[in-house]
Formats: sequence, C-alpha cells, structure tokens
Amino acid sequence: MIQPAIIDIEASGFGRGSYPIEIGYYLPDGRAYCTLIQPAPGWVHWDVAAESVHGIRRDLLLARGRPAVEVCRDLNRQLDGQFIYCDAWAYDYTWLNCLFEAADMVPTFHLKDLRELLGECEQTLWHATRAAVEVRLQLRRHRASGDARTLFETLIEARKRCAADWAS
Repeated sequence: MIQPAIIDIEASGFGRGSYPIEIGYYLPDGRAYCTLIQPAPGWVHWDVAAESVHGIRRDLLLARGRPAVEVCRDLNRQLDGQFIYCDAWAYDYTWLNCLFEAADMVPTFHLKDLRELLGECEQTLWHATRAAVEVRLQLRRHRASGDARTLFETLIEARKRCAADWAS
C-alpha cells in the first residue's frame, strides 16, 4: 500500500479572500517541512476565528513569513513529480493555487484527496484513530507540518487496525 506524502495548509480564514499563511508536509521517510508565508500584495482578508484555531498572528507573517516565490520554489524542488495528499482538498487546492499564482509559478507535483486512499474500514475508524494519534504525538502547537504528520500517522494506524481485523 502507498505510504503517501501529506500536506497541510493553514489559512487566513475560510471562503472568499482567504489565502495561505503556512504550509507544511510530512513524508513517509519522516522528513518534514513547514514555513510561514508572507502575505502577497492584495492578501488582506483576516479572520480572527481562524487565528484562534491556528494561533498564527498576521504580524508574525509580516515579520517572519517567506515570500510566495521562495516557498513555491522549495515545494517544487522537494515534491517534484510526486502525488501529495491532503484532507481538505477543496480548500487546500484553492490555497495552493493562490500561493502559486502569487509567485507566477505552476506546481510540479500533484495534489490529491486523502480520502482516495481510505477504504471503508479506514473511513469508519478515522476519527477515533486520529484522536488516539493526537494523544500519542502530543504536538503542542497546531501547525501545518504537525497536522500533516498527524494525518500520516492516522492513515498508517487505521490501515494496521483494519489489516488486523481482516486477518482475524
């Protein structure tokens, strides 16, 4: 079975006008990447409810965020030709396009929906398995690379549980 690369994107809010503020991924070999994204000109939407979830302040992005073109170059160099999976495809696809559009670039990797990898058993176990993984990992901050790792570990654990059930 595929052990996928997982990506997660934190954003300024949801819906119209929102944009990516942090992007991170977790690879099957354990390598991870995470970076804050400097708001591009015209990226002004800010939702305090979203900030309360991800805990990233806009002034932090302005001070420490990296320009879209740098982030896109990193992603293309490190993920070139790969399928990379996310759990909120409709949002993540929009935010990824927003990022690459700001950089006037095109991704050289393919974004796919994590649900494509889930069988019926994994779908049934997903929420309980994710809760157990979150307790086990005890990640202190809600960040993109940590969320990507949580998704990866949840998929692997759910698959193991389903395989054990099937073998019994």
